[in-house]
Amino acid sequence: MIKIIKRRTGKWLLLLVLPLSLVFTAASFYPDDEKDFELLKNLDIFHSLIREINIFYVDEISPADLIGEAIDAMLESLDPYTVFIPESQMEDLRLMTTGEYGGIGALIRQDGEYIVVTDPYKGFPAQKSDVRAGDIILEIDGRSIKNKSSQEVSELLKGQPGTPLKLVIKRPGEEKSIEKNLQREEIKINNVQYFSMMEGNIAYVNLSNFTENAAQEVKKALNTLKEKNKIEGIVLDLRGNPGGLLMEAVFVSNLFINKGEVIVSTKGKVKDWDKIYTATQNAYDTETPIAVLVNSGSASASEIVAGAIQDLDRGVVIGQRTFGKGLVQTTRDLSYKTKLKVTTAKYYTPSGRCIQVIDYSHRNPDGSAGKIPDSLITKFYTKNKRPVYDGGGINPDIETEAEKYSNIALSLMNKNHIFNFATGFFYKNPTIAPAGEFEVTDAIYNDFVNYLQDKDFDYVSQSDDMLKKLIDVTKEEKYYDNAREEFAKLEKKLAHDKNQDLQTFRIEISRLIKEEIVSRYYFQDGRIEAFLKDDTELKEAIRILKDEAGYKKLLTAPVK
Repeated sequence: MIKIIKRRTGKWLLLLVLPLSLVFTAASFYPDDEKDFELLKNLDIFHSLIREINIFYVDEISPADLIGEAIDAMLESLDPYTVFIPESQMEDLRLMTTGEYGGIGALIRQDGEYIVVTDPYKGFPAQKSDVRAGDIILEIDGRSIKNKSSQEVSELLKGQPGTPLKLVIKRPGEEKSIEKNLQREEIKINNVQYFSMMEGNIAYVNLSNFTENAAQEVKKALNTLKEKNKIEGIVLDLRGNPGGLLMEAVFVSNLFINKGEVIVSTKGKVKDWDKIYTATQNAYDTETPIAVLVNSGSASASEIVAGAIQDLDRGVVIGQRTFGKGLVQTTRDLSYKTKLKVTTAKYYTPSGRCIQVIDYSHRNPDGSAGKIPDSLITKFYTKNKRPVYDGGGINPDIETEAEKYSNIALSLMNKNHIFNFATGFFYKNPTIAPAGEFEVTDAIYNDFVNYLQDKDFDYVSQSDDMLKKLIDVTKEEKYYDNAREEFAKLEKKLAHDKNQDLQTFRIEISRLIKEEIVSRYYFQDGRIEAFLKDDTELKEAIRILKDEAGYKKLLTAPVK
């Protein structure tokens, strides 16, 4: 129980008194008497510590803030996925598990003192009320949001569906501010954000999350495509998909894997929770060739699907090594409507691989966690006896090089010059060609170059950076003075020319401009469609799916 007593100073003191039954309940959960004692002893020490600090510390403190920091630091020492969820963040938890939240349906970001709308979702309150990308939010319900963080503004925009919301925005090119009256709605972010037929009768499905109904959305997308097309291959795009619900990963895998096959298994400290997840339903399609696209941003549930498809030789995996998150989290209810998301198990692919890349149980002397060493990596075998390995994500069957942007392109994105140029282009051009046909012409690119003339977008090239490091080393080793003149000449030769770099890296910069412009007219669907037109990994997937002999060879054990 909680007792509140008045001290002689006149201040009220909050004391936590544990009922005897609670102590016995806590102790009975642990079979080890020594561990019981250590737990209760340290809880008593922690309670005493907080009480003494609250009474005697020279300045006023907030016990809630202090204990909150202690909880966060304690959980951080375990792994990044074990976290305390206060009541105020329940809406974020609902978004992670269901893909739903109450709000206006728009992405925002910080830009100086204010928050800018970056992507209004089509069909939701922001877009229906004509809130546009590039709009600067000045006020929310009469409150200035100047100098507020994007997290703070996000919390103000969210709320119960059906509740009103008034925004005051500043629109580029307009002198007066604009008032917008919106009504919050139940926002459901689809797991399948885009699907379409590609060349060669190849069906493409972009799966961005694993919240509730992910498998049903994939099935619905394929059914829609099958109504008017003969599907001869399927590309399942999991690039950048951070994961989500384990069961949805099982259901998505089950769409393509025979009933009864093991998809994933979990093992943890509580043996009663160890479980083998099999395909329990008849598969939607077990014959059509499949290519799964992955990259370093494909994690958790994405890796369950990719691992099952690979281990059971149901399809080929294309891209880069996945993230390597082989840990399973369970949500536990705590008091005062709070929750704990805690890592309870590791998951294993059908061949027996645990693909967790970081070993959080064994820390380095500095407290950091290291990757699984190569010496401990183990070979496993797929259903067709192809060798696969644990210790760090899913290795693709066909590995492609990750797209790397030049320093000038990164600078132009980070300083929002591409974003702002696209906003200005939108207000000057009422319409453009369809998303899959629009291109950045010479005239548009020249306009962009002219737009940059008075803009700051300085950057350090990789050559500049390496040369600077070399100079620093030669100074430490006392060689610099003898080579000073040569270094000066080299610096002059390597000095980057912005105008020259704008031409050298025109192709990749044009792609970024195209995607941003198209999103102004066709929203997220258009952005994805514009990106896919020049997507080398998608082209590789289509190539291998159309090559029947090459596809079968990839899924066949190597000849000894």
